[in-house]
Amino acid sequence: MADKAIVATPNAPAAIGPYSQAVKAGGFLFVSGQIPLDPATGEVVPGPIEAQARQVMENLRAILAAEGLEMSRVVKTTIYLANLEHFAAVNEVYGGYFTADPPARVTVEVSRLPKGVGVEIDAIALLA
Repeated sequence: MADKAIVATPNAPAAIGPYSQAVKAGGFLFVSGQIPLDPATGEVVPGPIEAQARQVMENLRAILAAEGLEMSRVVKTTIYLANLEHFAAVNEVYGGYFTADPPARVTVEVSRLPKGVGVEIDAIALLA
């Protein structure tokens, strides 16, 4: 079995279940789905979907930074939306974090997300 290492940082929300913030394996960093939790308080960020999307992206960025990576190292994301009508608003925020050569992506509408949030995003990034 290939080596794997768990990644954790206090600069992103702690896992709220039996999973890791991220796992390094096979030259990749697999970042668990992030929801709009403020890492300092553990509470959902209030406000519109844009504020939620921004916090999610900042949480992803913090986990990548814990491994010395930038957003440009992300090769794949999945966006989970509680309401697909928020697609354009989330897409605008998301696009601000990937200004050149954006990663491959899937966006799906789901019936519910943890803590009743409107958006969750996971990511896969290249380590080297």
